[in-house]
Amino acid sequence: MSSRQEEKERRKQERLAREQEIEKAERRRRLLGLFAGGVLGAAAIAAVVVAVLASGGGSDDPKPNVNDGPRVPIPAQKATDLEDAAKDAGCTYRTFTPGANDREHVNGTVSYKHNPPVFGPHAPTPSSDGNYAGQGPVDREPLVHALEHGRLVIWYQSDLPKRRISQLETLFDEPIEGQPSGYKQLLVEAPDIPGQVAASGWGHQLNCPRMTDKTFDALRTFRATAVDKGPETVPFGQ
Repeated sequence: MSSRQEEKERRKQERLAREQEIEKAERRRRLLGLFAGGVLGAAAIAAVVVAVLASGGGSDDPKPNVNDGPRVPIPAQKATDLEDAAKDAGCTYRTFTPGANDREHVNGTVSYKHNPPVFGPHAPTPSSDGNYAGQGPVDREPLVHALEHGRLVIWYQSDLPKRRISQLETLFDEPIEGQPSGYKQLLVEAPDIPGQVAASGWGHQLNCPRMTDKTFDALRTFRATAVDKGPETVPFGQ
């Protein structure tokens, strides 16, 4: 009788030992899962932070203005030829050929060969399409990347009268050959351009020493010539 009781007790102890081992193994598996998940989560967070820092995509980056009110009207278009319009407005239109290194992505400040720039090494992330009037100067490196994407940048001197700046905003809102308002354009302040107003596309430049009513046709015809001429095609708004 005692031998049966002992055998029963032995089996019970073996069963309890197996259950304990199974429980320990399951606990180890859960802990390893939590640890691996934490490592992956931390890695994902770190990757996001690195991507934001590398792209310059912080919350302090300038954002385009919202169309927030009436603009000062501008004269209707008369000239349709760029060279004629530029000459009548006293502006200079030039084209340039990019070099082998003018599409490189770099960090930091670039000293551009042309003012305003028309190509060259640039920031990894481009500036977004839009009107940046009244926000102060915008970094040129992201703007040059936008030029590479077929964008056109209109630059104005910091001391340009507010009435003229509002007129440039009117021009910015004016559709290009049926395209949406502001199509692939950026309007920015630039204190060191040689004239009161300028415009640039990839390999194209317009400099206007003085802004007059004739300047609008120079900008209109330049815009029609230089937009969508970058080496990379990126849809409007992207």
